[in-house]
Amino acid sequence: MVKAASIPERILAPERAEEDSLEASLRPKRLDEFVGQQQARENLSVFIKAACAREEALDHVLFSGPPGLGKTTLAQIVARELGVNFRSTSGPVLARAGDLAAILTNLEPRDVLFIDEIHRLNPAVEEILYPAMEDFELDLVIGEGPSARSVKITLAPFTLVGATTRSGLITTPLRDRFGIPVRLNFYSADELLSIVERGARVLGFDLTKDGAREIAGRARGTPRIAGRLLKRVRDFASVANHSKVDAKIADAALTRLEVDARGLDAFDKRYLQLIAEAFGGGPVGIETIAAALGEARDAIEEIVEPFLLQQGFVQRTPRGRILTGAAFAHLGLAAPPQSSVQPQLFEEEE
Repeated sequence: MVKAASIPERILAPERAEEDSLEASLRPKRLDEFVGQQQARENLSVFIKAACAREEALDHVLFSGPPGLGKTTLAQIVARELGVNFRSTSGPVLARAGDLAAILTNLEPRDVLFIDEIHRLNPAVEEILYPAMEDFELDLVIGEGPSARSVKITLAPFTLVGATTRSGLITTPLRDRFGIPVRLNFYSADELLSIVERGARVLGFDLTKDGAREIAGRARGTPRIAGRLLKRVRDFASVANHSKVDAKIADAALTRLEVDARGLDAFDKRYLQLIAEAFGGGPVGIETIAAALGEARDAIEEIVEPFLLQQGFVQRTPRGRILTGAAFAHLGLAAPPQSSVQPQLFEEEE
């Protein structure tokens, strides 16, 4: 996945930031503490109980979904519920087959190996995974040329838990070897409300229900963002000596962070205002938008646009991007006549 370093670090970015290393204290430890993803939780509970009853390794699990929804947390919970060790790594880190072989040979029976961003695995490393996942064996070639020989190493039965934000980039042979695929979806406002209230209790500060609802409503359906906003509101309240944080105090803090009531930040508004004011609502090509904003095209498509598309503020058409009536209403602007922004068929997108 391309990450554009040019876009300044955003508090609403769902990707993990440095400060999120402190989020471990906010993470649930057991399945019954985990809020949201009800169907996934219930199914995982059944599979875990069945594996424990048979004293077998759980089948391999693949978590997929946008960043910040709890894939890593669920992987840790799976290991804790199984009562086994948890080993963690990521796809880009495993540069050579020997790196993965070293990790696999040190696993104990029924241990959980978690590979984050598994879609970014080196193809040579991925080939090693196939026999390891199916037969719990490693097929390694030692040496080069005429002296090379194949060696089989038997592994302890283990559970591979993979996590990916781009499930479409996982090769079919690898995807087919996961017996338990789990898709995580964005959280509802009520689920985020429960997460924020629990986070406030863990952090030890007094947050009213209205205050928690104010934070949850701007978290873009993502627990990681909710936790980040919660900490920033706590900082503002602490410096201002507010013993209890209500909706008014939370709103004031989030407004200072430039996060509005719909969860849009300053960069989102800059994107929308550019199309609305400079290009009459569109259509306008993505290359033109990128040049006008001074940002990389990939960054806009992967970081800025997904949430705006999800909220119905922007349309992607063959002629380019078009703002919807909802976007103009949110900006407080009058929408142009409908005919002037209608896309025409059979024209290529810029």
